Amino acid sequence: MSRTAQIERTTSETRIRLDLNVDGTGTASICTSVPFLDHMLNLFARHGLFDLQVEASGDIDIDFHHTVEDIGIVLGQAFKQALGEKKGIRRYGQATVPMDETIASVAIDISGRPYLVYHVNLPKVKIGEFDVELAREFFQAFVNHAGINLHINVMYGDNVHHIIEACFKAFARSMDAASQIDPRVAGVMSTKGTL
Repeated sequence: MSRTAQIERTTSETRIRLDLNVDGTGTASICTSVPFLDHMLNLFARHGLFDLQVEASGDIDIDFHHTVEDIGIVLGQAFKQALGEKKGIRRYGQATVPMDETIASVAIDISGRPYLVYHVNLPKVKIGEFDVELAREFFQAFVNHAGINLHINVMYGDNVHHIIEACFKAFARSMDAASQIDPRVAGVMSTKGTL
């Protein structure tokens, strides 16, 4: 069973093409015109072992908000499409990842119900030209369009780059765990019979 998706989204603000293979090897080709997001998506693919290609352009002369949010939307749509009826998946995944002085924990339920808990206390600063509050916008857009329950908790950390990177790495490992096929799971992992 091929668990892949190709999504295109064009608005007056952004143009995005994304290809996803859930059962990949961590190969990525990312060009979003937002360098810090490119870095985060590259490591998401690598640490989740997803094959991911993203080409995006947007109104970055205004700011990065629309581009970052819309890429979250498209990545969420891609996972929803690739996982289909979610038959055989483990459904739940969690990971705790250290990054130097920082540690982040992520737990995921591929439930069909979008919900984000984001306990990441960051100052209102930039990493390069990237406003750090856009990380939350990315995750909220992903959750809304993938239909997953996502909890991100940073226990401690000082360097904002390390904090966001630890979040993305833990997110990748959690998504990998939750989306894995378990041969013991008949149908979907729910007593209701549907997700």
